[in-house]
Amino acid sequence: MITRRRVLKVAAGVGLAPLLTSLPGCGDTSSGWDGPLGPENLFEHGVASGDPLADAVVLWTRVSPSEPGPVEVSWWIATDPEGRDVVARGRVVTDASRDYTVKLDATGLRAGTTWWYGFEALGRRSPTGRTRTAPVGGVERLRFGVVSCSFYAVGWFHAYRRLAERDDVDVVLHLGDYIYEYGSDGVRPVEPKREIVTLDDYRTRYSQYRRDADLQRLHGLQPFITVWDDHESANNSWRGGAQNHDPATEGAWQERRAAAERAYSEWMPIRDQEDGRIFRSFRFGDLVDLVMLDTRIRGRDQQTGSTGDPLVRDPVRQLLGGDQEAWLADRLRESTARWRLVGQQVMMAPLKVVPGAESEGGGVTLNPDQWDGYVAARRRFFDAVRRENPSNLVVLTGDIHTSWANELAEDPNDPASYDPATGRGAVGVEFVATSVTSPGIPGIDNSFVPTVRAANPHIKWADLQHRGYLVVDVTPERTQGAWFLFDRVDVPEGVVETVGRAMSVRDGETLLREDAEPA
Repeated sequence: MITRRRVLKVAAGVGLAPLLTSLPGCGDTSSGWDGPLGPENLFEHGVASGDPLADAVVLWTRVSPSEPGPVEVSWWIATDPEGRDVVARGRVVTDASRDYTVKLDATGLRAGTTWWYGFEALGRRSPTGRTRTAPVGGVERLRFGVVSCSFYAVGWFHAYRRLAERDDVDVVLHLGDYIYEYGSDGVRPVEPKREIVTLDDYRTRYSQYRRDADLQRLHGLQPFITVWDDHESANNSWRGGAQNHDPATEGAWQERRAAAERAYSEWMPIRDQEDGRIFRSFRFGDLVDLVMLDTRIRGRDQQTGSTGDPLVRDPVRQLLGGDQEAWLADRLRESTARWRLVGQQVMMAPLKVVPGAESEGGGVTLNPDQWDGYVAARRRFFDAVRRENPSNLVVLTGDIHTSWANELAEDPNDPASYDPATGRGAVGVEFVATSVTSPGIPGIDNSFVPTVRAANPHIKWADLQHRGYLVVDVTPERTQGAWFLFDRVDVPEGVVETVGRAMSVRDGETLLREDAEPA
């Protein structure tokens, strides 16, 4: 087992500007402004970018004026951090109606290029951000940082800090649970202290998260591609409600959902779509086509009470919804890249506590909130892959707060349809990222891994007790997932980072192999 260790020293409470002191353009005043200066913390939430295309990228910031009213914000994007070679600039107006956030699509950019950007308002300059556009043509390597599930109350964001320190990541994929709705306090108190329900509540929680030094610095250095999961609204949500929503005391679910989705749109560097959907796709030259799904809200039917409920196998039950399923099939059919990556929220591979082939009743699975609770939807997904583009599928997953490397077999306990020694019968592989901070199952640690694997021959590796992040390294020859794990997240400094495992799938195969070390 890989045991590389690294001790992280965390500078707690440091904002983005000091952390980017090597980047010019972070001064206090801008030339040409003759009015009263805005507050020194006008850009206290830093800057961010996201959804990179070959010719465009979303830029984001927020202003915190001392007086209410509209604020004019200018922006620029350049080929150099000093802003001498500006290729685009403009002005936008923000106000309380969008919580003073600013989001714009910088277009007409050159592909595969690192860009620098910033904002000015009320005589103040934002920190300078760095981003990059997607490449075109022949691409020899791409590297994604993959994260999910950052519960502020229970720990510090060491995963974000470490990814910000790495200069070998092209894009950060956040697979959901960016914020948590809970009002509980832990080692770090949350704002507001109560569970968030209203639009103002959600905005306040995002504001607190975005003042976190580690998250803010990562946003300022890397473009993000994000999807929401349940805690951006309420635990175990679906299109018509949530386990953690009580209409009697918390109002109509549709109002809460609308507030959550509006705050998400305001605070995240995501390219908005007219119908509010978040499923979308990205192309990275001839190497990767990336599809981001919404397995949480748009088309999901309500979860069953258990995986033993006959509804689990109802052929009409939906996880994606008909429109998203059709859209996904089109994306698979049109893909010409070497690899197809699918970013989504909940674990796709079966996870059984009692083994058993589908023909024998299927055994007993663990969690009806995962794809295990929507067996027909998973079968339709696998059928679409086999029909439209049957090679080189890698699914990237969050939600479960633990790390997994899985081969995607529809019936992994049936030796006639799947061979764990060769990967025969699998449609692809799944890399599951652990949480940034959110705890795993109480009382469950790695001593349970042998039991889990005995019931699940398609699960090639798992870690059930550590938090951290995943790095996905893609070349034409193989795609590797490498898990970087911390010994603890409940302290602000002195934690130890360990490489948990590195697993690869080769071009044209569906068999996961262990690597000696991360790429």
